[in-house]
Amino acid sequence: MSDHIVRAFDDKLEELQNLTTRMGGLAESQLTAAIDAIVKRDSSLAEKTIAGDAKIDDLGAEIEVRAVRLLALRQPVADDLRLVIAAIKIAPDLERIGDLAKNLAKRALVLNRAEPMRITQGLAAMGRQALSQLASVLNAYSSRDGIAAREVRAKDPAIDEMYNSLFRELLTYMMEDPRTIGLCTHLLFVAKNLERIGDHATNIAESIIFAIEGRYLTEERPKSDMTSTLDIKG
Repeated sequence: MSDHIVRAFDDKLEELQNLTTRMGGLAESQLTAAIDAIVKRDSSLAEKTIAGDAKIDDLGAEIEVRAVRLLALRQPVADDLRLVIAAIKIAPDLERIGDLAKNLAKRALVLNRAEPMRITQGLAAMGRQALSQLASVLNAYSSRDGIAAREVRAKDPAIDEMYNSLFRELLTYMMEDPRTIGLCTHLLFVAKNLERIGDHATNIAESIIFAIEGRYLTEERPKSDMTSTLDIKG
């Protein structure tokens, strides 16, 4: 009977991890589609991306229910407990990434009605970096690879630096030609959403490290976003 209980718990824990992995895959697909909708000026894809966000939300709710049930009925300890807690912590980050992808798709609908700007290529590069960070951290979760998770965390400043550069460039556009203010504002929101996706990927990396090592990182998270202190005087 004891072995049966252990196997049943292991099965439920594996199901929880599989759901989290599936949710991550959906978030990655949503982000890919949102970036493509902007770069390729594909409004139809943007609309599909907006509609697809509900699937991620549903999985997040299911993960929460299953995780709470495991905690209440099985009372896991040590490694198993950390894996359950990690799923509870990771799901909201994936849900937020899905929300940000939906926001990107909404911006795409607006941007696609305007004349294209050269700076969208810089946004495409930033999007690829954010997508790479997300894919890497999801692989780290699937393989329980703490070293890979640390590498994701260490690369977060790369997205911040891209954001700093785009922020300055868009600010220059707006100061030189006030007619671009509306369009550049949408592009700024796109860049900020991508920067936030990088932050959520880093959050997931830290949750993975906690699950594997049993401790929270005490060293300060590497950050390079300097836009809050940027002098905007012309």
